[in-house]
Amino acid sequence: MKFKGRIWKFGDNVDTDQIIPARYLNISDPAHLARHVMEDADPTFPEKVKPGDIIVAGENFGCGSSREHAPIAIKASGIACVVAKSFARIFYRNAFNMGLPIFESPDIFSLVSTGDCIEVDGDQGIITILGEAPRTVKVEPIPPFMQELIRAGGLIKYIVAHKTKKVLGGE
Repeated sequence: MKFKGRIWKFGDNVDTDQIIPARYLNISDPAHLARHVMEDADPTFPEKVKPGDIIVAGENFGCGSSREHAPIAIKASGIACVVAKSFARIFYRNAFNMGLPIFESPDIFSLVSTGDCIEVDGDQGIITILGEAPRTVKVEPIPPFMQELIRAGGLIKYIVAHKTKKVLGGE
């Protein structure tokens, strides 16, 4: 599980209302949510984010409400993964349930800026800060079962795929 992209950096305690403001929760279409992702934290973000970009954040990313719209909006915007010092517990679980790869690293935040490029090797547990003098930092690898959820596209898709295999005699 590897990701390489440009960084968008956000600070500590980015709550779910900054990730996807409540005023947009009356529609659950991922493409609609992506058009408003992070706009209360950075109004230019939805227009500038590109597929494959990576969010790097401080502590307690995704705090606030338990809305599943937050990881859905991030994923639908094309963000490849999120790396933070720490995640709010409910966001952590919702991210995997929605198929959004997230990684915890206490070290990366102080070493990068918006616009820098990094490569996240989730299998090896290494982040490489790219540039003239590449540097590496450790990241907590994603547990194997959570990797399966991400590869499947989230919990529901995982369950459907495995239920289908059992019905067809595959497992």
